[in-house]
Amino acid sequence: MKIGIGNDHAAIDMKNEIKAYLEGKGHEVVDYGTNTRASFDYPISGYKVGKAVAGGEVECGICICGTGVGISLAANKVHGIRAACVSEPFSARLTKMHNNANIICFGARVVGIEVAKMIVDEWLNAEYEGGRHQRRIDMISEIEQTQHLKAAE
Repeated sequence: MKIGIGNDHAAIDMKNEIKAYLEGKGHEVVDYGTNTRASFDYPISGYKVGKAVAGGEVECGICICGTGVGISLAANKVHGIRAACVSEPFSARLTKMHNNANIICFGARVVGIEVAKMIVDEWLNAEYEGGRHQRRIDMISEIEQTQHLKAAE
């Protein structure tokens, strides 16, 4: 699987560990984040990962900042992205199963590396259930499309 990963300055070490962890499992990881300790604005890498996922350059994405919240907000501004910020494996699995999240986000200051690995594994190994959940995703897409059209006016 080809996975995009992005981060800010607070999440360099975790990003590098998750990247190595995924590569060790045979995944190709494209790095859209920073490797400098200087202050780096998380919207930059959140947007880059979002665009890569939405454009089909990668199959899915992982975004990490201090809390995971800011970078998830940035990624969700990209049309077609459903980025979920989670801090434990159960929500990671359900956000794929019920929301078909195409980007998972978490905080380097919130979870430790072993929990982060469990989050990634649960999310990557889960499958979207469809069914009753598709109606809700369609509703989200309709809201997104309506806002996209209004912005173009």
